Amino acid sequence: MDRAQKQEMVTTLNEVFKKAEVVVVTQNSGLTVAQVTELRRQMRDAGASFKVAKNRLVCLALEGTSYAPLKNLFKGPTGIAYANDPVAAAKVAVEFAKKNDKLVVIGGAMGDTVLNAEGVKSLASLPSLDELRGKIIGLLNAPATKVAGVVQAPAGQLARLLNAYATKG
Repeated sequence: MDRAQKQEMVTTLNEVFKKAEVVVVTQNSGLTVAQVTELRRQMRDAGASFKVAKNRLVCLALEGTSYAPLKNLFKGPTGIAYANDPVAAAKVAVEFAKKNDKLVVIGGAMGDTVLNAEGVKSLASLPSLDELRGKIIGLLNAPATKVAGVVQAPAGQLARLLNAYATKG
């Protein structure tokens, strides 16, 4: 990688860090190409991304962002997961780490809040944005359904009463 490519990588990562809602730092010693590809696929499916980059370049890219305090986590073979959904990257990284002992979640951050490994695991246990949206829509639709049922009930009773008088006479 020449100097221009390194500068481009730092600029790209800096933009990523400025836009991301959450960054998860992992250590990945001994992952095969197939395993990293699978992890990237799972991240992409969840709306997140996973990148392996040189620690020195990542530390340069962290400068000027709210994730600058993460610099001390970048030692050894590391990777970063990031997303605009505050839960997606953490959820996929933690699930993948459970199934594969060569990936270890070592920390992360959500905005200005630095998280240790346990904090990232707690974040991963929260419902995603899409799940929360679904629950809210369900809650909003439930009263409307109940109101429609209550409004229809008296009309149905009246119709049954009129039908009973009509068949009687």
